[in-house]
Amino acid sequence: MSSGHRILTVFLTVICLLVLTIAGLAADWPRWFWPALGAVALTGTVAAARAGAYRGGRIPQETTLEPDRPIPPPPRQEHRVTNVSLPSAMPDYDFLFSATVRWIPEDCESPHFDPCGLAVHAVLLRAREFAARQSPRSPAMAQHQLNGVLSVMEPDASGRVLAMAKDVGLALSDSDRERLSKLSNVRKDEDVWEHERNYERNKRMYLSDDVLKDPGSAVVWWLARNDEQVEGTVERIGLLAQLSAAANNSEVAPPFRDLLYPPEPEPGPEFEPEPEYEPGPEEAVVPPEQQFADVTTDWLRLGRQDPETILLISRMAEAMEATGRKQEADALRRFFGFPEDPPPYADDQPPDEEGPFAEAG
Repeated sequence: MSSGHRILTVFLTVICLLVLTIAGLAADWPRWFWPALGAVALTGTVAAARAGAYRGGRIPQETTLEPDRPIPPPPRQEHRVTNVSLPSAMPDYDFLFSATVRWIPEDCESPHFDPCGLAVHAVLLRAREFAARQSPRSPAMAQHQLNGVLSVMEPDASGRVLAMAKDVGLALSDSDRERLSKLSNVRKDEDVWEHERNYERNKRMYLSDDVLKDPGSAVVWWLARNDEQVEGTVERIGLLAQLSAAANNSEVAPPFRDLLYPPEPEPGPEFEPEPEYEPGPEEAVVPPEQQFADVTTDWLRLGRQDPETILLISRMAEAMEATGRKQEADALRRFFGFPEDPPPYADDQPPDEEGPFAEAG
């Protein structure tokens, strides 16, 4: 029975009661008749409502529904959204959101709205609010957390649908992921370089302010590192003193200079160096040809004008010409005063076969 039928039944009942009341007052009915009339009118109203319900095909709830059986919810509907850009905690690095949106309409009587659009809008607002607080460097962790946030049915802003999401995906584009990887590597390299620089700075301060602040500290430092080399440490005292002075931009202390620079030897008796031999003006320089001729004739015990000497010089000049030394051969002949083509033998006679040059002939 609809609400219109109920209103009509109540209206007719009231009219009937008014008619009977007017008739009873006009006929002066007894007082006991009025309660009976009210009971009859109420019974008739209930009977009319029951009859209308049975005619409409509905069974009253109090007689047909079991008290422990829940009312089945209306069927859920789904819609898939993909590659929706959501901002992250870092500017210009957006997440790509994908999910399956499910919803249940709350207002079933009003047909003037799209439950799918309201559900998608509600889910995207919840996803955007969560993604804006997440770092893009760990999209996998953010995806699992967002999946848990959107897995609960919640009403939209208008209260007309209950919406949730499943199969949530949250990722970065390939270019953004590559940029973040490069930035991460650069940041790691900078951290390593900063640690190395701090280590080097601390080491320099340790050496300059502690180890090499004076020669004594340098000697103690070296001895602590080489405690078994006492004699070697003593030999290095001068070097360590010089190192300490260089580290402090100062000169070597006077007590350590003798260890670094050995004392200079005392000068001995002075003596004049022997003067170098210089030939006098009367001593002429002997040319190399004369030196060669003198050495050769002395070795052979021959005179300069001996026939054997003339023969020997002639054959030497011929041998020099044969090897391409024409100028040297002519110079040798001119030195001995030979003609350009001297006779091979003196007095046009060959020398004795038993002479010193018989085998050479």
